[in-house]
Amino acid sequence: MPYDLFCIGNPLLDMQVTKGEALLQKYDLKANDAILAEEKHEPIYAELVKEHQVTYVAGGASQNAARGAAYVLPPDSVVYTGCVGDDDLAEQLKAANKREGLREVYLAKKGEKTGACAVVITGHHRSLVTTLRAAEKWDKSHLESAEVAPLVENAKVFYVEGYFLTHGTESIVYLSQKASAASKVFAINFSAPFIPQFFGSQLQQIIPYCDIIIGNEAEAEAWANANGLPEPKNISAVAKAIAMLPKSNASRPRTVVITQGPESTVVVTSDKPESPKVYAVHPLKEEEIVDTNGAGDAFAGGFLGAWVAGKSVDECVEAGHKMGSMCVQQVGPQYKWPKVSII
Repeated sequence: MPYDLFCIGNPLLDMQVTKGEALLQKYDLKANDAILAEEKHEPIYAELVKEHQVTYVAGGASQNAARGAAYVLPPDSVVYTGCVGDDDLAEQLKAANKREGLREVYLAKKGEKTGACAVVITGHHRSLVTTLRAAEKWDKSHLESAEVAPLVENAKVFYVEGYFLTHGTESIVYLSQKASAASKVFAINFSAPFIPQFFGSQLQQIIPYCDIIIGNEAEAEAWANANGLPEPKNISAVAKAIAMLPKSNASRPRTVVITQGPESTVVVTSDKPESPKVYAVHPLKEEEIVDTNGAGDAFAGGFLGAWVAGKSVDECVEAGHKMGSMCVQQVGPQYKWPKVSII
């Protein structure tokens, strides 16, 4: 069965709590950030379970986006891989994927725990603290396995989260080069400011093979600062700089998409670098917003789903906005049920 969209990332179960002001202070967290847990953060997972009302939701940036793309596309359009443990958390992830019509081909490691993400909600902000566990035990050989290799061969579009570059760069170089050589579409999301900030050399290995690059304003600024751009807050200028980086498959222009939460989304393509397009976001009322966890992934899922369906860039952004808007009206990275038509 050929799946058009192949996604790869760190499969995580989100452990979400609200009114987390005290947790931000205790664990030295920023209100709107995403980090990998250091030693000082390790106790947060047990503390959430013991002292807070935790909502468990399927997470992991690329998996959220894959579920979003599956939501807007016909059944059996999207497949996702990453590494999980052989535990109850992995079963919860499988159940969530099934509901959205996403097929997963996990690498399951015996005796390992599935990764988790503490999601600390304060107002409309979310602070993400991730412990990768099994996710970083990923092995590139899984891509060449009898189950997964045909899925890679048959896919038309590939998507990876920037987070995967903290441990799985070799796999992404392999996939992106393969996609580029076959003139398929390869998309990456910067995912968090720390990726362009601290994993710039890994990003540089991938960007020449990227047709679509998605990020938010904080990630764009982090990339601009890491690469010495004079105006790191000028989103159009940053998007243009990323669009104009060298590209191995010159037959297709690169599309750079920078979201800004409730503010407008900026798109620059390498064939028209002087003509950034700005798309207004339909604002929600304060009381309509439940939480913003997963909103960027939902946007990416809508955008990619529309792209796979052959829509124009304008329509892809519109689909992304609709999915992002839907997501912030749900708890965590979830989508409306029963399904509503997006594209």
